[in-house]
Amino acid sequence: MHYLNALIRHGLRRAPLGVLLPLLLMLLACGTTIPAGCGQPPPGRDGEQGRTADSSVRFRVETVAGGLEVPWSIVFLPDGRILVTERPGRVRVIENGQLRTEPFAVIPDVEASGESGLMGMTLHPAFAQNHYIYLSYAYTAGDQFVRVARYRETPNGLVEPMTLIEGIPSAANHAGCRIRFGPDGKLYITTGDATERGLAQQLGSLGGKILRLNDDGSVPEDNPFIGRPGARPEIWTYGHRNPQGIDWQPGTGLLFETEHGPSGFDGPGGGDEVNTIDKGMNYGWPVVHHQQAHPDMAGPLLEYTPAVAPGSGSFYTGSAFPQFAGDFFFGCLRGETIIRVQLDGRTVQAQERMLQGLYGRIRDVVTGPDGALYFCTSNRDGRGTAAENDDRILRLVPAE
Repeated sequence: MHYLNALIRHGLRRAPLGVLLPLLLMLLACGTTIPAGCGQPPPGRDGEQGRTADSSVRFRVETVAGGLEVPWSIVFLPDGRILVTERPGRVRVIENGQLRTEPFAVIPDVEASGESGLMGMTLHPAFAQNHYIYLSYAYTAGDQFVRVARYRETPNGLVEPMTLIEGIPSAANHAGCRIRFGPDGKLYITTGDATERGLAQQLGSLGGKILRLNDDGSVPEDNPFIGRPGARPEIWTYGHRNPQGIDWQPGTGLLFETEHGPSGFDGPGGGDEVNTIDKGMNYGWPVVHHQQAHPDMAGPLLEYTPAVAPGSGSFYTGSAFPQFAGDFFFGCLRGETIIRVQLDGRTVQAQERMLQGLYGRIRDVVTGPDGALYFCTSNRDGRGTAAENDDRILRLVPAE
């Protein structure tokens, strides 16, 4: 419901006929109960067998946990527990193969609306020593914003909240907000344009950017815009619409990013991107999008029209699937698939779509400590149709 959320934010009376008409047609097609989505529940089952396009890898899909509500980010603790953020504001824990009934933590000031809420989560690189966990989430303070905070994990939950950065522009749509530590030990944060297109090109705004901070929230001295008048020193790159996946390529250390393209109300549909991210670069939104080019702006490595809605991005780093070594994976919401990209540095060798249409809307995709490829569904987000045990955490394991 991108159209609906945008209209709620900007006001129906300001919407042009070209936006209102597609919205009305979509509502008529889906019926009057908006949150339920359209269509039938996805058919994917526990134990589903599959193989890659070249048949070099055979795998089986296993359900790790079900009954979640819009899971967004998955992390693995050294003791074997799995933590999952749910967009309404809960951190859930899977322990010994079971989802605990009670949340591990509830973040009280989360504003969950549209696409926003409790989103990204990551562990400090020295988590085994300091037990620091980082969360990004939407909150309200007159308007809606995003905050990134640090917590300390204890047997009884998360304690000692410390805000690292806040006041990041947000809205029901385009809130970002993937967070991850890089090989340099710095915290990277993706931010959306909050449906205000112009923010992405404004160096005085944190919207539509990738930010880079030290682990305590201070600004690294080698960030590219330090000392530039009117520029926020936290900015690493700019010109982004709604990036929601970042990871570093093993061997090269190159930063890869996935990003949602326009949705109709802010530009022609499609134009989803995979980008390689370089310090200080301008990635073009909204001046250029899709396959448009500008001499002073970086173009995408890959572009997807029609839209697939990439909601994550990570490199496979396990040993259970040797054929996946160094491949880039991301879950697709609208595309209802996992896209695998085979790379040689910045060069795309091949790509394929896995589990197409079997499990519905897919958000996070990450490598587990067991070498399995874990992913979560997002079928209870108001845009999908949930299966009986959705939303789920699932994993790909080698087929016997």
